Amino acid sequence: MQGPLWIGVGAMVALVGVSGVAEWRRGKRADLDRVGWIPWTFIQVMALLLAIVGTALALKGV
Repeated sequence: MQGPLWIGVGAMVALVGVSGVAEWRRGKRADLDRVGWIPWTFIQVMALLLAIVGTALALKGV
């Protein structure tokens, strides 16, 4: 029953990694005038929060 929860947790952890790399690349860009419009830090924090909640729910057995 917790299979879908663990899949969601895995997806959120992957999103945390991808958004971390994207934020790192945005910080290392050569042309500082080319700003991004995607809030990678916010996405990373929300994905991490959802991964923590999903892990807690999966371990609890909901």
